[in-house]
Amino acid sequence: LLDSLLQELVLLNPLRMSTKKGLLERLAEGPIIGDGGFIFCLEKRGYVKAGPWTPEATVEHPEAVRQLHKEFLRAGSDVMQAFTFYASEDKLTDRGNKAGKNIGVAAINREAAKLAKEVAAEGNALTLGSLSQCPSYLEGLGKEKVKSEFRKQVNVFVKEKLDFLQCEYFEHIEEIEWAIQTCKESGLPVGATMCIGPEGDIHGVPAGECAVRMARAGADMVGVNCHFDPFVSLVTMRKMKEGLDSAGVKAYLQMQPIAYHTPDAGRQGFIDLPEFPFALESRICTRWDMHRYAREAFELGVRYIGGCCGFEPYHIRAVAEELAAYRKGKKPAASEKHDMWGGGLQMHTKPWVRARANREYWENLKPASGRPYCPSLHKPDEWAPGQMEK
Repeated sequence: LLDSLLQELVLLNPLRMSTKKGLLERLAEGPIIGDGGFIFCLEKRGYVKAGPWTPEATVEHPEAVRQLHKEFLRAGSDVMQAFTFYASEDKLTDRGNKAGKNIGVAAINREAAKLAKEVAAEGNALTLGSLSQCPSYLEGLGKEKVKSEFRKQVNVFVKEKLDFLQCEYFEHIEEIEWAIQTCKESGLPVGATMCIGPEGDIHGVPAGECAVRMARAGADMVGVNCHFDPFVSLVTMRKMKEGLDSAGVKAYLQMQPIAYHTPDAGRQGFIDLPEFPFALESRICTRWDMHRYAREAFELGVRYIGGCCGFEPYHIRAVAEELAAYRKGKKPAASEKHDMWGGGLQMHTKPWVRARANREYWENLKPASGRPYCPSLHKPDEWAPGQMEK
């Protein structure tokens, strides 16, 4: 009889019997650690084509996507983000891309969601499906057409029962407002991040105003992702926080910057630099940079802290280790093979390497590039908005 009653309760209210906390509940308790950059990681490994940057690997090479999810989970990620970047139907068929016709928008998004759920279940992680900017907006096809493209993805995410939705990688505040509105139709929590820097969106709308407009459109989290390094992005986040505070608008703050140093980038961030996308390695942030990023982001009030292009699992592990004190001492499984601040080097055979097993050494190191004839900074291309949209 007792078993029958319990089963009836589960059928009436499955959430009552669930131990998995949702996004907003977790944010209220402390920082959430996002994952890293699938597009660049998988391009380097031979599963994504540079140029279109679309995620048909979810169908063509699911084992590669699954493995990367597993590595980010082991490194400390609390969220498995379905690999749905640039997976709108119009993007999958744009400029000769055949993924939309040969595989289809539904299949790519569905398999991405299934992979994220499969790995998330191994570590009580949350899952999310994401939207990003689409060609229909740049082509001026209008609000309803753009929203219809977004709905094709959102419908899959809802059907697959992902935990929340994310609007990411938007350069135009108007377009991300439309994306947020579409996501809110689902009834799920929504995060929203723009790929903008301190100068604001592509048409000069200030970062603070962008934050306010995203929140008023219905986003539960607002912030930035991609295009700029953690420290340039922190400048942008301060402007967003000031804008929200001035307007009296409440939203959680979210950051997922790139892992490449971009102090010399213009409004377009790293894609405007001559090294993009195949020669960025000399700009890569160290794990110690990520400790600093996580600390400064948390002190600013950011509560969803992750990464985008260039972020490898070891970067996320550094974020998780830095934030352990604010997460009841929780460290990732990957820390089993990594002592804090290089402590494992005490076991090295060379005495001068053993001498580096301390925080002071790594925090004060100024890494050399090993390229004596190369500049430390570059001049960005700085294309005008009208040129970029042709």
